[in-house]
Amino acid sequence: MTFQLRREEVLDGERLKAMLEESPARAAQAIVVAAREGVIEAQALLGQILLDGHGIALDQPLALRWFEIAAHGGHLMARNMVGRCHEHGWGCAADASVAARHYRIAANAGLDWAMYNYANLLATGRGVIEDQLQALSFYRHAAELGHAKSMNLLGRYLEEGQVCPADPQAARDWYRRSAVGGDFRGQFSHAAVLADAGQIDQALIWLRKALAGGNLNFLRVASKALTNATDPHIRALAADYARRTTELEQDLKPL
Repeated sequence: MTFQLRREEVLDGERLKAMLEESPARAAQAIVVAAREGVIEAQALLGQILLDGHGIALDQPLALRWFEIAAHGGHLMARNMVGRCHEHGWGCAADASVAARHYRIAANAGLDWAMYNYANLLATGRGVIEDQLQALSFYRHAAELGHAKSMNLLGRYLEEGQVCPADPQAARDWYRRSAVGGDFRGQFSHAAVLADAGQIDQALIWLRKALAGGNLNFLRVASKALTNATDPHIRALAADYARRTTELEQDLKPL
């Protein structure tokens, strides 16, 4: 079925984002048209829906191509996504060094997500020489821009005093800000601080939030950590974390 779309609807990147929520298939048609018209936001969106298979057939190599086109036009998130594709092997052979190059370009241009992704490579020595001090710098910059995941990791550096003076109070504040910002790892970190302070009821609230939003890798580690909690109410949540872990593992199994 062909839809008639107003030109202003086709060329408006923000409108296309809204359409994705309302009607993915119709939005995909509009996004393809707008991308071909040269709308950079639509080109980046086309890469994302091709990568996700959202409203359009999943096609990782083509997704990477559209991310590259949008990145060449100056779209920083598309540049970051080119890095993601190369890091994870989406539509290409995995190559962390190529990923690092693209992350660095977008990070130096001010994109918080790219700062976070580049910092992750620096912190683990993947594709680049390990450099904890530089990783910390990028995490801090991203955190100061409001990036919740970076806030949690900045808190970890400050808590442990890794390549910086230990500052437990600052660490606790960054954990809290990360939790409020919606990062499930930050919520878990903040809950640990609250539990240590004897604020069990508040800790349980944040642990349940982390449970609701956490991914499989996080839940596997967190469920084991909770079994060692001293408070019985917190320890009891380990079963809920383990149950959710099993559900996500089942979702990954082929039908």
